[in-house]
Amino acid sequence: MKPGLQRLLDDAGAKCVLNALGDGPDVARFVGGAVRDALLGRPLHDIDIATSRLPEESLALLDTAGIKAVPTGLKHGTITAVVNGRGIEVTTLRLDVATDGRHAEVAFTDDWRADASRRDFTFNALSLDRSGNVHDYFGGRDDLTAGRVRFVGDADTRVQEDYLRILRFFRFFAWYGEGRPDEAALSACADGRVGLQRLSAERIRVEMLKLLSAPRPLQAIQAMFDIGVLAELLGQAASPNGLAKLLPIEPEADPLLRLAALSPGDTDHMTSIAECLRLSNAERRRLTDLASPLDDLDETPAIALHRIGRDLYRQRVLLAAAIDGSPYEERMAAADGWTPQSFPIAGRDLLALGLPKGPGVGELLSALEAWWISGGFRAQKADILAEAKARIGHQAAAKGDDP
Repeated sequence: MKPGLQRLLDDAGAKCVLNALGDGPDVARFVGGAVRDALLGRPLHDIDIATSRLPEESLALLDTAGIKAVPTGLKHGTITAVVNGRGIEVTTLRLDVATDGRHAEVAFTDDWRADASRRDFTFNALSLDRSGNVHDYFGGRDDLTAGRVRFVGDADTRVQEDYLRILRFFRFFAWYGEGRPDEAALSACADGRVGLQRLSAERIRVEMLKLLSAPRPLQAIQAMFDIGVLAELLGQAASPNGLAKLLPIEPEADPLLRLAALSPGDTDHMTSIAECLRLSNAERRRLTDLASPLDDLDETPAIALHRIGRDLYRQRVLLAAAIDGSPYEERMAAADGWTPQSFPIAGRDLLALGLPKGPGVGELLSALEAWWISGGFRAQKADILAEAKARIGHQAAAKGDDP
């Protein structure tokens, strides 16, 4: 048995849930992503269990076993068992009665194949019973080994059932795919792309950022561009060109920086992307900072670094290199070797020179710091105080006051 499968079977919390639901290969099994990732030996994240028991039975059995159970999606047969502070989803086997392009009306069943047939991709339809047997109804194990992301059944039908599957297809291809994407899937995604307009911006945001977090997202983004999905999501100006140049030079995966690289560097388009994806306030601010004019990169690196900070400087250097081919190696080296400088004086120093309290203190302080920066940080505290004294004197003379 593959070590990943054994690790899943040995999970203490999952064992508690399975024991509560009862013995037998057809009572409860591991399903979905945990089985897929266990087969690949990847880290396990969320653990999902499917069961032939009805939701009310599952709730009662978990309660009897002393396991907290929360009816998180009872209408669709889903409850969450909480073991040692971790949630494990338990869902009754089901089949789709009706779909509207996003949500499904379901009926409960005890047919494992019928439940597997409603899942999106063949390797997500795998299940693992307590004896370690992998149940594979649609060739998902071979697809997983070969890096094929393939819809269960007819691709067009699956997309029309839920247009979110278009984004899930490209996201899973970015994480698991090898070679060229499945042609039937590409055709279905192309034909169904207008259905993306029916999705919430929040769901699109989640899928896009997960896709852009993948180690190798470029081929998926290129395929999205080729069939018009990228334009449907981010506008006609969106392109994989910048991402293609960014990936070889980025030090680590940064989904927001990669998202910014899909824009041609236009501030308005970057703002439009933030709107389209309903980014959080923090994400919007970061995208706005990345989209700001890159003129300050032409300054002395130490000055630019002081103005915007090391992290943002690095990100903007990489983005500029990706979008317009700006030089980056020397700038990145300058950022690595940069020592932050602290402005040597504060407002109290200006008050000690006789400047009255009020907004003038902050204004003069800002002007002096700009003078200090423009001089390459060479002026020492005594030099800055002398400049301050001279400026205070000039201000007083202009007003007709005694200096």
